[in-house]
Amino acid sequence: MDFSLPKAVRSFQSDLRAWVDKELPKNWTRELERADHYPLALWDKLADRGLHGIAVPQAYGGHGGDNLLQMVVARELGRSLSGMLWVWGSTSFAGANSIGLYGSEEQKRRFLPEIAKGKARFTIGFTEPGGGTDLLGGLKTTAVRVDGGWRINGRKTWCASADASDYILLLALTDTTATKRHGAVSLFVLPAKSRGISLKPLTTLGMRGLGAFDVFLEDVFVPDDLLLGEPNRAWYMLLPTLNNERLVLLGLCCGILDGVFEDALAYVKQRTAFGSTIGSFQAIQHHLANIAMARRQTELVANHCAWLDITGQEAFTELTMAKVIATEHAVNAADIGIQLLGGQGYSGDTDMQRYWRDARLYRMSPVTNEMARNLVAERFGLPRSF
Repeated sequence: MDFSLPKAVRSFQSDLRAWVDKELPKNWTRELERADHYPLALWDKLADRGLHGIAVPQAYGGHGGDNLLQMVVARELGRSLSGMLWVWGSTSFAGANSIGLYGSEEQKRRFLPEIAKGKARFTIGFTEPGGGTDLLGGLKTTAVRVDGGWRINGRKTWCASADASDYILLLALTDTTATKRHGAVSLFVLPAKSRGISLKPLTTLGMRGLGAFDVFLEDVFVPDDLLLGEPNRAWYMLLPTLNNERLVLLGLCCGILDGVFEDALAYVKQRTAFGSTIGSFQAIQHHLANIAMARRQTELVANHCAWLDITGQEAFTELTMAKVIATEHAVNAADIGIQLLGGQGYSGDTDMQRYWRDARLYRMSPVTNEMARNLVAERFGLPRSF
């Protein structure tokens, strides 16, 4: 089988890479991260390129790109942006994909053209304090029916760019009497500036420039027309979107590995010590070879998963395994990259430490690699361990 990218996708990828090199160079994105506030200039560049419309169907003004194309976008942006990829990714997932899949026709006409034009930004309001991987078990935010809509109370955490977002894709408990929460949660497209919403900024090791926030919701009203899909069916709606989320993450990891490899290779070719370039030393060459092999392995499993997805095949187990493979390769490669660059790798004036800080999150998110291993083992017939 051939899991290489189709010719049209390779051409798109090549053009996008050249654009990223010109418009989003690493030194520029490094300065955006250092400023540590929402990078509107980056959002606008992505809008001018039409990238916010990649996942939006053509009927609503977008590109209509499938999960494979979105993975390629994530890879090419991630090579320079690293974690700031989610300036694009959060709205693509929470807005374009979720509304495109489950929105009513009126909701699609209302939101999708605005997303495609770069006029609407989304953040994701799923995780809660004490929840994490146990998303349903830790869910305490409630939405109670009132006249004309719902009244929401609760708290969300790790909401990226909530201060700069127009909408929150919010998960809430809507049936507090249900014995199983799988059939008790609903999704809302909540205006982020609604009365009763307040924010508290969080400090983070990586993913800087985006901003991360606790979101407090006190008697927040959301009208019926902003309920996404059917009430109490959100869990079953979200499961198909996992393919998109994980393929975008695989693309980001490939992009980080691309950036790590090209930066490390360039450095060892020009850095001299003991009378020669350090790239002539066997130990250094082995490190470079290990990064190259990790990149190729990640690329192959990512392309395989994308092929399964676009051909309509079951991909849960492969995507879960690929998530572990990709995130651990990305973290390990960035760590080796820091070692190769020595003091320069530890410096904020190079990108290795940025790659490591951002990649490190994804061994824990959106599901921990330990839980991912549990899920894989269960698929092979072992008893549930959680």
